[in-house]
Amino acid sequence: MIKHALFVRLEAKPGKEQAVADFLAAGLEMTNREATTPIWFALKLSPTTFGVFDAFASEEDRQVHLHGSMANALMTQADELLASPPSIEAIDVLGMKNKLG
Repeated sequence: MIKHALFVRLEAKPGKEQAVADFLAAGLEMTNREATTPIWFALKLSPTTFGVFDAFASEEDRQVHLHGSMANALMTQADELLASPPSIEAIDVLGMKNKLG
């Protein structure tokens, strides 16, 4: 059962909007390799503001993701791509619907 999540807000530096979008698109491949990250969304909230929402079954899984390849890649490129450090919020999931079809 999904009980834990993260919301990460990213504000692109002027002129780096497409680079942030491309980075997040590439992030799908990285997170697909994380067995403990079953839910992951890359979001565009405005022309310069992006986000990531991901959810986990346990706090341990959330911590694994925070120390995984996607998080490391983001922190490595943050100074180049972002106007400010990523805003990372830990979230408790109260309910979830996931029905494709």
